[in-house]
Amino acid sequence: MVFDVDGVLTDGGLYYDANGQYAKRFDVQDGLGIKAAQAVGLNLAVITGLDSRAVYNRVSELDIEEYVAGRVEKASAFEAICDRFDVTPEQAAYVGDDWVDAGPMRLAGLPMAVPNAQPEILRLAMHVLSRPGGRGAVREAIRLVLFCQGCLNGELESWRRGEALGRSSSEGEKS
Repeated sequence: MVFDVDGVLTDGGLYYDANGQYAKRFDVQDGLGIKAAQAVGLNLAVITGLDSRAVYNRVSELDIEEYVAGRVEKASAFEAICDRFDVTPEQAAYVGDDWVDAGPMRLAGLPMAVPNAQPEILRLAMHVLSRPGGRGAVREAIRLVLFCQGCLNGELESWRRGEALGRSSSEGEKS
């Protein structure tokens, strides 16, 4: 699974302080979903058009295997990630929201979009998520993939029993 950042992992907002520094908002439920996906062996990657220390820190904190920053042309990055994971683009999912996501969405076997994506991106999506970016969209996309692979109930049960807590970060303790 490959995710865009602004508008997918975040709400797309840039929060500026008085010194001109900006911050991004991430959803803790998305983080737990990422940990659940990793627990069942899904390969995860992020491609973003901006190069942000905040995103780098979040991706590192979540142990996401592949992170490509500062790439507005994302199709070749998506193909390279698929090569590294030894899957075809048709075997991969991509979640996007804006025009820069059109390339990988045309290549992905499961292109998904957040509900407030640009109209052209919504038309490319095989599935439109109900949750907006930065507000659980990533978790919803992961739940869909885990359900389709028959892993969702087993992973949920391992969290209920507390077995997953040892293999996750503090994300599990926050839900």
